[in-house]
Amino acid sequence: MARTREVAGGGRAVEVEPERVAGWFTRFTARHGDLVAVDADRGRLRFWAADGASAEVVVPFGGLPPAAAPAEPAAVLAALHAHLLRPRRLGIVLVRLGGHSVGIAVDAVVQASTTRTRPVHGRTRKGGSSSGRFARRRDNQARVALDAAADAVARLLLPAAASLDAVVLGGDTAALAELRADRRLAPLLARAETRVLDVPEPRRAVLDEAARRARAVEIVVREP
Repeated sequence: MARTREVAGGGRAVEVEPERVAGWFTRFTARHGDLVAVDADRGRLRFWAADGASAEVVVPFGGLPPAAAPAEPAAVLAALHAHLLRPRRLGIVLVRLGGHSVGIAVDAVVQASTTRTRPVHGRTRKGGSSSGRFARRRDNQARVALDAAADAVARLLLPAAASLDAVVLGGDTAALAELRADRRLAPLLARAETRVLDVPEPRRAVLDEAARRARAVEIVVREP
C-alpha cells in the first residue's frame, strides 16, 4: 500500500516506487484528464491536468538534466521515469536516540550494514534532585547513543563515500542534526537528499524497508 500523508496548504503526498510511477500517472490522468502543462524549477516538476489538478514532484538524486528547450509533459514524464529507474548505490543513515542502522544499498537491496540499539530513558515529570540526576543520566545515555551512531556512519560509509550516488537519511531530525555537526561526517551528510524518511526505532528490518523507500519519490497531489 502506498504511503500517504497530508501536506501543509492542502493536498496529499503519496510515496511512489519508481516502477509504479508510470501507472500512477495513468490513473491520475484517468481521474483528471490529460496532462496539459508542466512547470520545472530547480529540480521541482509540477504537472497540470486538464481539470486543474496538479501533481508535484521534487526530483531526487540531483534532479533531471536541464532541457535545451521546453518539453511536452509526456516527454518530461518519460525522462523522470527513466531517471528514477537508474541503478544507484545509496548510503542510508537511520538514527534515533534509541539506536541507529546504517547501510549501503544497491537497487533496494542492503549489501552492508550495521545496526545497534542503546537504552535511553524517557523524560520524567518528577521534581527535586532526583529529577536532575535522571535528566543528566538521560543526556549521557543520549550522547553515548549519538556518538555510537556517528562512529558507525564513519566506519561504514566514509570509506565508500566516493562510490555512493546519494545519501538518504531517516529518523529523528534532532539526532540527525547532531550527526551533521560531526566534522568527520559533514561533507558526506551535506550530500544527503532533502527528504528525510519517517521511520520507527531503527532495526535491520526497518533498514531493509528504508532501502526500498529510498528509491521512491513523493508526489504531492492538489485537487482543482
